[in-house]
Amino acid sequence: MGGTKRRPYGSTAKTRQMVLAALGVVKVATAQQIRQLMCPGTASAQTVRNGCLDLVQDGLVESLGSATRVNEAGSLVTEKLWNLTGPGLDAAAAVLDRPLGEMGGTARGAARAGAKHARKVTDTIAAFLQTPPAPTRPVPRKASQAAAGAPGSAAVGNASAASVPGAQIRPQGLGRIESWATEVVLPVSGTRFAPGRNSPRADAVFAAPDEGVPLLFVEVDNGTESPVVLSGKVSRYREFFRRTVKVPSPPQNAWPRPGEIPMWQALYGPTGWEGHPPLAIVFTKKVGSTALNNRINSVMRLTEAHWSGEYGNDRSRYGQPGVDDGYIDFTDAVPVLVTTLDRLQRHGPLGAVWFRFGHSTWQSLDDALDDPDAYRARAPERKERRRQAAQRAKREREEEERKEREKNTWVCPRCGNKVLPDPWDGFRSSECEQCEGAEERAERERQQTLEAAAEAEEAKEANRSAWRRFLDW
Repeated sequence: MGGTKRRPYGSTAKTRQMVLAALGVVKVATAQQIRQLMCPGTASAQTVRNGCLDLVQDGLVESLGSATRVNEAGSLVTEKLWNLTGPGLDAAAAVLDRPLGEMGGTARGAARAGAKHARKVTDTIAAFLQTPPAPTRPVPRKASQAAAGAPGSAAVGNASAASVPGAQIRPQGLGRIESWATEVVLPVSGTRFAPGRNSPRADAVFAAPDEGVPLLFVEVDNGTESPVVLSGKVSRYREFFRRTVKVPSPPQNAWPRPGEIPMWQALYGPTGWEGHPPLAIVFTKKVGSTALNNRINSVMRLTEAHWSGEYGNDRSRYGQPGVDDGYIDFTDAVPVLVTTLDRLQRHGPLGAVWFRFGHSTWQSLDDALDDPDAYRARAPERKERRRQAAQRAKREREEEERKEREKNTWVCPRCGNKVLPDPWDGFRSSECEQCEGAEERAERERQQTLEAAAEAEEAKEANRSAWRRFLDW
């Protein structure tokens, strides 16, 4: 593949920017990993490799170590590990539009040691992103120049003649590379640049307010640490989440005290969730289902005090005896989700690949982050229970009043029926309402009859008087 004197390996500006962005986030990676992160639609990793080699000429990228992997054909392949130099870190910060103080280090030591853990973190981020493979076409080159003798470049055939594969079908991913940061210091004391002892260092942090999951801390477990050590990290995460800082203009209903907000909220902004942000643990070591379940159960048991929440009761004066109207308060609980790298790669982060401690099955990310026993989630249930309790209390009250009136009944002397006391003033009458009404109606009818008879008599008298006047005339 041909190039120019300035760019002997013929890489494009877009490719070099992708390399800087990827290494600015994951710090150290192979060309194949960068390809999976940024441009999986290219024919091979040679495109990325050429970009790395051209950046070496600029003093922005270097290769200090190598790593081995098994390719799709089952062969053991050795690949160079690429990392940024000091000036490269500045260039990556410009590409990512990120302050240099948030970029971290160059990971030169990890690259020399093979970066086993860092490579798994990179694979995890790639599984989260699930970057769609955009189809590309080969760029025609004039001639093969420096690439043929490039130090450390593996022969991959004629990339310009290779056919471009069609777009692969991938599950839906989450966010973009700019949304991620790795090796993030979470100071339980001190500052971000001078953290106190026992401050955790998150393997990866996903922060994207415009996504459905605005904030997610990720811990990558290669199976080299015991469940006790892994559970200790959850404890330190919770300690960091509890740390608060003072704010000049506190938001309304600030937690835990007015004038203070959690430090993580000051760094990443509010999420709209109740309580602490979630922590995802990704198991990368391929083991049998029994071994995996045993490890998950051990970590879940050891960290129960940090994720289980506290029981609360919302009983009111309408509470039904024997019915639990409680809920779980997750305000100070850390939502801990676990999955495997293999599940993430096959189904993506939005698939049913998550098991949340305290839940009963594997769920999608949205369902795993929901709290069915939380105060908010059980609000409709409590409202319906209160409505039923109020109706039940009303019926009981009406029944008691009816029984009280029943005790004060007497027999009507006229009709012999039971008479209930007046429900308003309790006046005890001698006759029932029906009999009293009948007597009144009879009196009215008698008066009406007498009045009608008198009117008829007056009419007859008037008629007779008229005839007499006529005869006398």
